[in-house]
This record gives sequence, structure tokens and C-alpha cells, in this order.
Amino acid sequence: MAGNPPEMASDAPQQTGPAPKAGLGLVRRLRTDLRNPLFLQGYALMANTAATAVLGLGYWFLAVRLYSPAAFGEGQLMITAMRLFSSLVGLAFVGVMARFIPISGRGTAKLILRGYGVAGVTAVLAALVFLLTLPLWGPAYAELDGLLPALFFLASVLVWTIFTLQDVVLAGLRQAVWVPVNSTLFGVLKMGLLVALAFALPQGGLFGGIFVSWIVPTAAALIPISWLIFRRAIPQHVTRTAAQHTVPPGLREIGRFVAGDFSGTLSTLLVLYLVPVMVGAWLNDPEQFGYFSVTHTLGCMMGLLAANMAVSLTVEGSLDSARLAQTTRNALRRTFLIVGPIVAVVIAAAPLILLVFGSELSEAGTPLLRLMALGVLPMALVEIRLGTLRARSEARKLAMIQIGMTVLVFGSVIALFPGFGVTGVGYGLLISQTVTGLCVLPGLRRIVALSRTES
Repeated sequence: MAGNPPEMASDAPQQTGPAPKAGLGLVRRLRTDLRNPLFLQGYALMANTAATAVLGLGYWFLAVRLYSPAAFGEGQLMITAMRLFSSLVGLAFVGVMARFIPISGRGTAKLILRGYGVAGVTAVLAALVFLLTLPLWGPAYAELDGLLPALFFLASVLVWTIFTLQDVVLAGLRQAVWVPVNSTLFGVLKMGLLVALAFALPQGGLFGGIFVSWIVPTAAALIPISWLIFRRAIPQHVTRTAAQHTVPPGLREIGRFVAGDFSGTLSTLLVLYLVPVMVGAWLNDPEQFGYFSVTHTLGCMMGLLAANMAVSLTVEGSLDSARLAQTTRNALRRTFLIVGPIVAVVIAAAPLILLVFGSELSEAGTPLLRLMALGVLPMALVEIRLGTLRARSEARKLAMIQIGMTVLVFGSVIALFPGFGVTGVGYGLLISQTVTGLCVLPGLRRIVALSRTES
């Protein structure tokens, strides 16, 4: 593209003369990348995923050793149920926030507050429906029956919903560098409280040490991050963008986008959060579900790496649509450069990774983790394609891709679980992600080809 800064015209600086040493070249590449907002934001969100994964491993490592197998599984069941509604609804608004925060100008604070309000109310209402239909979910969730457990559960859903949205809000404000800082502090506090409550609340379930140590630090983390967003990040964002975006996006424009993206994203998130709840009900065995949940969580963490770069792609593509093709090409190359080696390592070392949690978990979870790791590769194509569609507000295509993949996942998981158990979940995900990745590949190739003609 004519007139582009050097670091934006290509995702790597041009080298002349003798080739530098590998280490020096990597440092130079990183410095160049960090001057590109696409990579800076994407790397910050990826660093957050890495920090969350490492601290999560530490958290569950301690939980396995400090709590009985039954308490461990019961705590996982409560966390899974809570995240079903809060993450399901909260993450469904990620696309909306990433698309419209960058261009909202002086209406940014109002947009964020409305997003919090709509997501929070929707999540609580969905959780309330779940509580009113507890007999349908089997005895695994019987502890939620009663007024006090119900109120505590609903409050937890609301807290986690807002916590889930804060990351994308910071990314939309181009302040994603704070996301890994917040997650690291949250993770350390969560682990400390887990240890402290192992003696005071050794039981599992909603009022046990595992769930309480999870939700209390979450509530505490809302305060400083909210201050950062509303007192610092939003005023800076308005100062930087108000002249360019004088008229915030209208409700009709946002509504059209939400109609497609929300329904599609919600269906995709059902794969992440409803499938574990279904597995918990099918197994009706807290100890076995604990094995599945840890493995499934680690697999999902890898998938977030591509999703992180896609969020950054949506933000940058919304701010500068003229460079969307080049931005997409850069995002694709960086995503596979990072994700590819990680997938290879996890496939090779899955038994050793899970051995941290014990030999039984390693034996039970290795096939599932390997299948989920392999599925990250086609899913990276899907995530980047969704990022480009969000930047262009092509809500209908967003919905078609995501709903189609969801139908494939649920159909295959339901068909394969009776014969393969939890490993069937991995087969179902891999098959569905591969088919969807092949379907979106032509659209990505057209965009990449366009970027080459513009360079």
C-alpha cells in the first residue's frame, strides 16, 4: 500500500547486508512488531492467555493436592455452571465491543455501560432459567436448590460477566497491555485464597474453598480495572479519536450488527460452555468430570490464542478499513507462527503436561488434549475470518459460519460420546473445526490476495 509506514506495509522489516544473528533478528522483529498496534494488542492478549494458562495450571495443581477428588470435581461443576451463563453471554458481546468501541468517540462510556447492563441482565436471567429447571439437569447440580445458594450463584454469574467483558473493553480502547497484568494479579490472589480456604472450607460445591477462592478475587478485581477504564482509558481514547469519530454509531447500526454477531457468537460459545455441562450430567461422576474439565480447559486456552489476534484484527480493521486486507495477512502469518509450534509441543508432550495433575488424569485426558490441540489449527483460520467479517460488520456471514459450526459440533459430540466417552468430545470438535476451516479458507485467500496487490 502506498504511503504506509514500513512496519505496516509488511509484517517483517526488510534486511540488507549480512544476516544478523538469530537472537538479534528476533529482538528487532519484536521491536518492529510492538510499534504496530495490531501486534501489540494481539501479543498482549496472547500473553494474557499464557499467564492465565500457567497460573491456571498452578491453581488446579494445588486444588488436586489440597482437596479430595470429590470436592475437586464438585468445585469444578459449580464453576462450569457459573461460567456457562456469564461467559456465554459476556463473550457474546466481545464482537460488539471490539467493533464499536474504537469508533464511539464521546459515546464510548455510554456504549460500555450499556454493554455491561445488557450482558449482565441477560446472563442473570439465563442462570435463573437454569435454576428453575434444576431437576432436568440431574443430581450433579442439586446443591443449587434453595434461596441462599441461588442468590449467591446469580451474584457470581453477574460478577463473572462483567469480569469477562473487561478484557475486550481494554482491547477496544487500545489498552490491552493491562490485561495480562490484571490476570496475573487475579491468578496469584486466587491461588493464595485457595490455599487459605483448604482448611477453613475443605468441602466442594458452591460454598467450598474452590468456588469461593475463584469468585471472591474476581469481584475484587472489578474495582481497580473499572477505575482504569472509566477514569483513564476512556478519556484518553476520546481525546485521541473524538475528532475523527464525531458521531457515535447509532442504535440501529449496532442493533443490525448484534442481530447477526450475537446469535452466531452465542451459538459458538455454547460449544465451550454447554458441552462441559452436558458432559457433567452424562458422567454424573465428580471425579471423572474433574479429569475432563482440566483437560478441556487447557485445550480451550490454546484456542484463545487465535481468538486474541482476531480481536486485535477487528479493532484495527474498524479504525482503518483501508488497511484491512494487509492487516488480515499480517494477523494470519503471526497467528500460525505462534500457534503452530505450541500445537506441536502439546501434541508431543500431552501426557507429561497432564501428569502434573496425577497419572490417572494424564491417562484419561491425553487423547482429548491432543485432539483439541490439533483442532486449534483449522480454528485459527475460522477466528481470523470472523475478525475480518466483524471489522466489515458483515453480520449475516458471521452468523452463518458460527451457527453452522455449532450444529456440526453438537451433532458430532452427541453421536460420538456414547461410543468414545470424553475422547468423543475431542473427535467432534476436530471434525467440526476442520470442516468449518475449509469452508472459510476461500474468503481468507481472496483477502490475502488483495493485500498482495495493494502492497
